[in-house]
Amino acid sequence: MPKIAYIKKRFSSKTLDIIQIVDDICEKYSAKGFDLTIRQIYYQMVTKDLFPDDRRWTRIAGTNKWVRDPDGTKNSDPNYDWLGNIINNGRLAGILDWHSIVDRTRFIRENPHWESPRDIIEAAIEGFAIDKWVGQRQRIEVWIEKDALIGVITGVCDKWDVPYFSCRGYVSQSEMWGAAQRIMAKDVPTVILHLGDHDPSGIDMTRDIRDRIDLFTGEGIKNKKFRLIRIALNMEQIQALSLPPNPAKISDSRCAAYIDKYGTESWELDALEPEHIAQLIETSVLSLMGSLKWKIMVRKENDMRSDMVKVGEQWDEIIDGLE
Repeated sequence: MPKIAYIKKRFSSKTLDIIQIVDDICEKYSAKGFDLTIRQIYYQMVTKDLFPDDRRWTRIAGTNKWVRDPDGTKNSDPNYDWLGNIINNGRLAGILDWHSIVDRTRFIRENPHWESPRDIIEAAIEGFAIDKWVGQRQRIEVWIEKDALIGVITGVCDKWDVPYFSCRGYVSQSEMWGAAQRIMAKDVPTVILHLGDHDPSGIDMTRDIRDRIDLFTGEGIKNKKFRLIRIALNMEQIQALSLPPNPAKISDSRCAAYIDKYGTESWELDALEPEHIAQLIETSVLSLMGSLKWKIMVRKENDMRSDMVKVGEQWDEIIDGLE
């Protein structure tokens, strides 16, 4: 766990308590194979009531300004900003792990490199996969609203060979049209599992995806090639898990219809535990999958990979023969 100090900094005992809480959260999820964004850590703090009691706030109606209020909420912009600053300083001071906290929206892209042909053959063996959904009655894709949560779903989607997509809010017309063409090209129906915030736009995004794919496939309301299932965030989950609310964004043009149906509170997908999101996807995928056909394809893939291993083991002899 790289805790590297770049600056010397003194912290108050109150701040050190928060840093210790953050470190415990990071260690817990790192042990489960998850790294976290600052927003996910923030929601862990809110849902488990880990912010100090004196950090309660109320937002002034009709503004983005917050004021201290002993009867207010800890789920507030000032607490998020305060936590982000503490995490930044804690990492620079060498008391928080650099690997455990990530920014999934910004990263460098580069070509892979290899030291020898043998290395790339071994990598090809490791990465070899056949399409294990061949013969299934339907195909599945996972679409998630936020790019920052893509790391949470990568593992479970890779495990079950399911394509996944970061919508980044409302999907562009180009991507939506491309998705419709992809769906129409398949010989079986496609099921999209959608995960988004429970707020005016997040709820409407599910409707938007369904409507535009219906439009571009020409299938309409009785679409036989496509089905969309919103698996999160739903009111049943919010109530069952007592997720922390945010005020609905009154600047959102869809706010009035949302408030009529759900009230003035909204909820972010980030508030769900990472493993809960992964479990929701896995449960949904397994419910739509023919398990026997899946096992047959896995066995076929393993047999093919075994043949590739034999070739890799004889690489030196193959090269000697060519020379």
